[in-house]
Amino acid sequence: MMLLYVVVFITGLSTMSAEILASRILAPYFGNTVFLWGSIISTFLIGLSLGYYIGGIIADKQPSYSILSAAVFTSALLFLSFPLYSKVINNAIFGLNLGLKAGPLLASLSQFLLPTIFFGMISPYSVKLKTKELSVVGSTAGRLYAVSSVGSIIGTLITSFYLILLTGINTIIFLNGLVLLMLSIAIYLFHAYYLSKGDKKRKK
Repeated sequence: MMLLYVVVFITGLSTMSAEILASRILAPYFGNTVFLWGSIISTFLIGLSLGYYIGGIIADKQPSYSILSAAVFTSALLFLSFPLYSKVINNAIFGLNLGLKAGPLLASLSQFLLPTIFFGMISPYSVKLKTKELSVVGSTAGRLYAVSSVGSIIGTLITSFYLILLTGINTIIFLNGLVLLMLSIAIYLFHAYYLSKGDKKRKK
């Protein structure tokens, strides 16, 4: 099913786009230091790890395109609503004067951990939906994670080399959220079509 490859590609792209944008969002408050980048990278690794773990558990218990759609939809909402709360959180944490290390770490965790968890859930969930035979689990997982990684590479390059130079951060965030929203709708419509097709077969 090509849809799942599109899903992991786009979410991989959005994940790394968000990581690049995180530095531009936090730098005006906490400086563009090694502590800032350490905080951002650690936050995304923690979020992805938790997402892989949670997504794998949910996928084994209830593999469903509707749940996959909901995860992508939640990621889209977090993207679209980000400009509404980001400045408030950054100003509040900056006002606490936590220092060069604790300040950016807390700011990064509070704003980017939850979206990254949902991004992390996508790949293991897609593997479960894509795999029908145990004999091909390895190759299926390998292809999906490879496509996700390609999306991550493209997201990194496009965001850092082009988008940031061409437009504002909030615009890039909005575009990411819009693409994810459209993707979640596509997954939901596919799920609805798949169910209706199954019902027709059972009636025959």
